[in-house]
Amino acid sequence: MRRLHCHLLLLSLSCYSSLALSWSHNQQFQQAENYEGSSDLVDLQYHMGPVLASPINIYIIWYGNWNPSHQATIRDFLYSFSSSAPFPSVADWWQSVRFYTDQTGSNITGNIALAGEFYDSGYSHGRYLTRLSIQSVIKYAVTSRPRPLPLNSRDGLYLVLTSSDVGVQDFCRAVCGFHYFTFPMIVGVTLPYAWVGYSGTQCPGVCAYPFAWPKYSGKPPPSRDGGNNIMGAPNGDPGVDGMISVIAHELAEVSSNPLVNAWYAGDDPTAPTEIADLCVGVYGSGGGGGFVGEVYKDSWGDGYNVNGVKKRRFLVQWVWNPVKRRCFGPNAMD
Repeated sequence: MRRLHCHLLLLSLSCYSSLALSWSHNQQFQQAENYEGSSDLVDLQYHMGPVLASPINIYIIWYGNWNPSHQATIRDFLYSFSSSAPFPSVADWWQSVRFYTDQTGSNITGNIALAGEFYDSGYSHGRYLTRLSIQSVIKYAVTSRPRPLPLNSRDGLYLVLTSSDVGVQDFCRAVCGFHYFTFPMIVGVTLPYAWVGYSGTQCPGVCAYPFAWPKYSGKPPPSRDGGNNIMGAPNGDPGVDGMISVIAHELAEVSSNPLVNAWYAGDDPTAPTEIADLCVGVYGSGGGGGFVGEVYKDSWGDGYNVNGVKKRRFLVQWVWNPVKRRCFGPNAMD
């Protein structure tokens, strides 16, 4: 969700809030208060900053050693934002995000494209990244020769995805992903970005829930024929399917609060509660308290709530719908 982190940078102390999807051990089965039902208790306010109203060009930075099948699943999820798929689709899920506007009345865009990819398979900044060094990874991707990513400060959104063998500061312990914006002194310009890590081998029970039990639960690992009641992952891998839900969470929040001065609840911009933070753990009607809610099941019993391209299915967390004033998704029973 949100935490304050400070870094010594060029002999000056720069403190910033990393806006993140975070989990504690107690939240896995006893979620913090959420608002699946309509509520007037949520004081979500607009703070006059920009939202991502222009078409979004997503640039993926694949950091580390990636499984091509995992990459294909993530690509298909991103393609699904602007492509036709059976209802309820990823694009239908994004409609709740699109209700948010800036001070001119412009809505968050529905035009989202995967515009470029960069493969940092040489681990340019090592196998352990701090929050700040992730910005240096972006700098490397936009300056590396011969095929750098474009430095797109107009409508670019940079998505840093780390492989299973890369450690990231606070990953698994406090966060599964976060979003922020780059510092000009590092990257050259201010760019919105998000980071999400692959949790399949490091902490599936933390960041790939509900597709894997937390270690302390005493439950067996997930399998399709293991006889346990863990929810199956719709694309066959708990790590990548859990990662996709985190990506969805971060894309919703970076679009509605890219510079940490737009849509959030609370009086402290260094610790905001954003539109997906309000709905952590809710994937369907009746969700909350460790129950994901009413979701669909395929013939294998794998859970999903939205459809994507190439007959893909995904399970993504709901977000706060400002019109209905509650957590909502297109698979809602009402």
